[in-house]
Amino acid sequence: MPGYDPPVREMRFVLDTVAGLPGIAALPGCESATPDTVTAILEAAAGLARDVLAPLDQPGDHEGARLENGVVRTPAGFSQAYRSFVEGGWNGLPFAEAHGGQGLPLVVATAVAEMWTAANMSFALCPLLTAGAVEALERHGSEALKAQYLEKLVSGAWTGTMDLTEPQAGSDVGAVKTRAVPDGAHWRISGQKIYITYGDHDLAENILHFVLARTPGSPAGTRGISLFLVPKFLPDAEGRPGRRNDVRCVSLEHKLGIHASPTAVLAFGDEGGAIGFLVGEEQRGMACMFTMMNNARLSVGLQGVAISERVYQQARDFARERVQGGAAIIRHPDVRRMLLLMRSRTEASRALAYFTASCLDIARRSPDAARRAQAQSRAELLVPMVKAWCTDIGVENASLAIQVHGGMGFIEETGVAQHYRDIRIAPIYEGTNGIQAMDLLGRKLARDEGAAARALIAEMRALDAALAARSEDGFAVIRAALAQGIDAVETASASLLAIHAADPGRAAAGAVPFLTLFATVTGGWLLAKAALAIDDPARRLSARFYAESVLPQATALLPAITSGSTVIDFAPELL
Repeated sequence: MPGYDPPVREMRFVLDTVAGLPGIAALPGCESATPDTVTAILEAAAGLARDVLAPLDQPGDHEGARLENGVVRTPAGFSQAYRSFVEGGWNGLPFAEAHGGQGLPLVVATAVAEMWTAANMSFALCPLLTAGAVEALERHGSEALKAQYLEKLVSGAWTGTMDLTEPQAGSDVGAVKTRAVPDGAHWRISGQKIYITYGDHDLAENILHFVLARTPGSPAGTRGISLFLVPKFLPDAEGRPGRRNDVRCVSLEHKLGIHASPTAVLAFGDEGGAIGFLVGEEQRGMACMFTMMNNARLSVGLQGVAISERVYQQARDFARERVQGGAAIIRHPDVRRMLLLMRSRTEASRALAYFTASCLDIARRSPDAARRAQAQSRAELLVPMVKAWCTDIGVENASLAIQVHGGMGFIEETGVAQHYRDIRIAPIYEGTNGIQAMDLLGRKLARDEGAAARALIAEMRALDAALAARSEDGFAVIRAALAQGIDAVETASASLLAIHAADPGRAAAGAVPFLTLFATVTGGWLLAKAALAIDDPARRLSARFYAESVLPQATALLPAITSGSTVIDFAPELL
């Protein structure tokens, strides 16, 4: 498989001009994010991604994780790579220094995480879940739990999991049956969880499971669920892993992709009940778990960005070298079209992910309460777009990369097929992309009657004057296409709000096209901002191609949104 060259220069450009890193670095607690420090971090991360993680990607896919006599083994080289990851302090990049972290902005950690994922998506899933566990424990855990476990999670010495799904429940979290019974100072957990990423492995000395379960007398549905921390090994008096808790990996899933990432079926309580500790308030588990889920949704969206970059590099390099008809295939117009489509959508999705992370930094760190609230509202609007749209793009770009390779792309040895297999899970886990669209419609757009959407639309329209002032080739095209796209977002938002007020079920029929429309236009806006920030013909080419070839597709979605359920309002028996 061809290697991976982390696009550090591109990342730094997007951090500075789109995500506004200089302004983020001026926020309280972000003072260490100086230009020199950020550059050094990106370059060091690039070395680990390029030289350590990427070479393990294809061998890890071939070998896969395996369960042997009750012990989960990761592929050769993974444990040594994880040791280097922990020793480098990479896991603690965005977390508080008080808990052993480095206190750097989330947006910097987001750029670094893109490199881990592009280099080796299976490996990167482990720290992804641990980061969510840190967020949940830091925000909702008792002081005793924080003192016992937080520093270990921040360092990555111990890893975390998110245990929601059960065989009978799927995405319906309210249907979980795992039970938690009080037993003195702790609880006894019993039940089964499936699809648990890194639910067991040999990378770290302990695993902390964050488990949703029902307590006695709790009401049905999500209101009756609580969150518990269940260690694989119970800490001894010195805080080291002690005796084994009553939790076992009973099997590993056989998956389409991410073969090196162990996806476990876990049994809790086969020998009397696993010892667990309540996180947050009883029957408030979903609120606590959403802290992990929102973190994970941004990270999963970033997987789409990362794989898009990886497959673009591979397809571009192949097209430069593959000779057909006496010339490299990159000379063929349709191949150039596919490559430019991949590149422009990768740049747009990266800009959207980094921009969203910067909003979260402001929401967490700004001393101005009004600015914090505005940034939080903006981030909540954007997170479902990042998760759904960026992962859809990752799948589409991986498919295009196979197409550029032709028959060679369908052959496993070239490696591009692995990326397609790996990224195909991203639109499914952490809430399917349809669920993300419903979240955008019901919890984000309708909740504030479109206020956050209107604020973003107004900010996008404000770029028009800057575009009008530029006479260079392409800016007139970008301006016109972006204006049409913004008009479509405004029309779609108003239409869905009216339909939702009358009949939420009818509005749901337009939720997915609405998310795609809104995210596509927001990506085009960010590409235009980037093109305005620097006199770079290549960047202007991406923005213009996107305006000519991608933005019109977004506008074409408008009828599917405004029609409500007129197209799909029929009896299911007709299918």
